[in-house]
Amino acid sequence: MLRFLINRIGLLIPTFIGVSIVSFLFIRLLPGDPVLLLAGERGVEGERYQELLRAYGFDRPLWEQYLTYLNALLHGDLGNSIVTKKPVLTEFLMLFPATVELSLCAMMFAVVIGLPVGIVAAVRRGSAFDHTVMSTALVGYSMPIFWWALLLIIVFSGWLGWTPVSGRISLIYFFKPVTGFMLIDSLLSGQKGAFQSAVSHLILPSFVLGTIPLAVIARQTRSAMLEVLSEDYVRTARAKGLAPSRVIGIHALRNALIPVVTVIGLQTSLLFAGAILTESIFSWPGVGKWMLDSISRRDYPSVQGGLLLIAAIVMIVNLFVDLLYGLINPRIRHHR
Repeated sequence: MLRFLINRIGLLIPTFIGVSIVSFLFIRLLPGDPVLLLAGERGVEGERYQELLRAYGFDRPLWEQYLTYLNALLHGDLGNSIVTKKPVLTEFLMLFPATVELSLCAMMFAVVIGLPVGIVAAVRRGSAFDHTVMSTALVGYSMPIFWWALLLIIVFSGWLGWTPVSGRISLIYFFKPVTGFMLIDSLLSGQKGAFQSAVSHLILPSFVLGTIPLAVIARQTRSAMLEVLSEDYVRTARAKGLAPSRVIGIHALRNALIPVVTVIGLQTSLLFAGAILTESIFSWPGVGKWMLDSISRRDYPSVQGGLLLIAAIVMIVNLFVDLLYGLINPRIRHHR
């Protein structure tokens, strides 16, 4: 297992360097001058413009700017935001709990519903339930997040008034954050109704963000289960008179979990991409909204640092998925 882990970590190094190059070039390929954006309506020109270029290092060649950036990364420095002047890492860590909370709730919603639905659809292959689930999953996967979010806001927030439109908690509650996770902090605050308010603000965003992962997990679970249910050892287990719940839950599901775990890991990583739109629509103060705002303001350090940190999280999630492979099926460790 140790050798397996070392090999996987070794593969992360070139990936991390590649991501640093992409994140560095991405923001610079977009149109717009960060110095002019900083100046705003007043504008800046002449010697003052050149001073700002030199101050931020934008007057140097790209390769030199990248080497300076890489050297700072190796020393753990992601730089300071051009707009707020605060360290990028500090801003990211302040907003990250909000994104984690939203992403975890969305993934829990997707797994808790998608996994059993996919299993039942496989067991009842060809039934009305199977056709309904797969058709619904296809619609859920194909539906654009922004359109789905706006539709739910109109129905549940506008017409019915069941859920709030935006934010993480009602403005009537004031307390100092302890963990950054609103569900936990609202409970710790001891204020009556604070936790219920936090939950109500979380329902629609997590539902929207979890729709696509739910559809993918349900379809993948059904496909994996159908493949396993046709294997000889499953037929043998049934011939021995084992209970259907034991055949499906132990013999079939465990062997079908590997592709499902892969999909769950990938979808967890992709939640950060979907969170950008979801957080913007619901004014959710997380990393996704911060990244979108940083791109529009051409805040080079924030965009570079944010992309790099998100990529690092994605790589860690994928590493965790690889380790789960070894736990589910120990033989995998010896073939990689």
